[in-house]
Amino acid sequence: MSTQPETLDLQLAPEDNARLANLCGQLDQHLRQLERRLGIEINNRGLSFRLVGEHPSVMLGERLLRDLYADTANEVLTPEKIHLALQESGADGLAEEVEGRLPEVVIKTKRGLIRARGANQQEYLHAIVRNDINFGVGPAGTGKTYLAVACAVEALESDRVRRLLLVRPAVEAGERLGFLPGDLAQKIDPYLRPLYDALFEMLGFEKVTKLIERNVIEVAPLAYMRGRTLNDSFIILDEAQNTTPEQMKMFLTRIGFGSTAVITGDITQVDLPRGQLSGLRQAIDILQNVNGISFTFFSARDVVRHALVQRIVNAYDAFENPPPRGAGQEEQA
Repeated sequence: MSTQPETLDLQLAPEDNARLANLCGQLDQHLRQLERRLGIEINNRGLSFRLVGEHPSVMLGERLLRDLYADTANEVLTPEKIHLALQESGADGLAEEVEGRLPEVVIKTKRGLIRARGANQQEYLHAIVRNDINFGVGPAGTGKTYLAVACAVEALESDRVRRLLLVRPAVEAGERLGFLPGDLAQKIDPYLRPLYDALFEMLGFEKVTKLIERNVIEVAPLAYMRGRTLNDSFIILDEAQNTTPEQMKMFLTRIGFGSTAVITGDITQVDLPRGQLSGLRQAIDILQNVNGISFTFFSARDVVRHALVQRIVNAYDAFENPPPRGAGQEEQA
């Protein structure tokens, strides 16, 4: 059961506009970084701050703001410095402690409010708010990609990130990319249609087109990520079950400061060559207990499409995972 959020008013001193700008960061990116990690809301007018959230998180937020403002007298703050201050403060442990008591996460876009359907989706949204790297694993129709796009749009529109990247491995689901016209990015474009559809719904066709032209929204095959470091970005890797272990490691190590990554996939629908290990499956095993990385697992009961889709997923699960031979005969006997 969630508790009523607490409000705390804070006045920093001495008054110094240069130090205030240093504390807040460009486009308030330092404040947004604190908000995401602590799960609180921070508003300010000059050196007057208001913090809203769970009591332990609000108290920690107050201490961090005071300490960081003191630091501005002697150094220029960076996202890296904020990240280290959060780590040293024990913020990650605090987020785990208050899990399950956080208020409902509602995604605000210009086209309306987007709410989670069910406990698993709510947990997924909380995870994306709190963590820099998030995995959403489960069957089609569970909302894992749609909600990731919603979070990305909100982050972009509130200036928490400067750009949005949509990434997909160049693996065909039984088709052949080679016969499609254009370069690799153009060949893979049709396979990103679910991401485009969600963007069009939340931002409108014209705005999405303009943002793509300005490279604020970038659509790229996974291979194009090699050698890049992505700061102040929201990155969505879709169909991650079709990454190799090497590709997954390469992608995860591209994440820079001020960035959030969401990796979505369904480990029951791997299109890699037979015998090739899925990078998503391996990542689940390797990273399960790494601090700052979240995993949300969806199942057939989380499907929010047509009721038949849930039954289809259940039927395939039963076919692919039959009961041990003889189990039914013993029951009849």
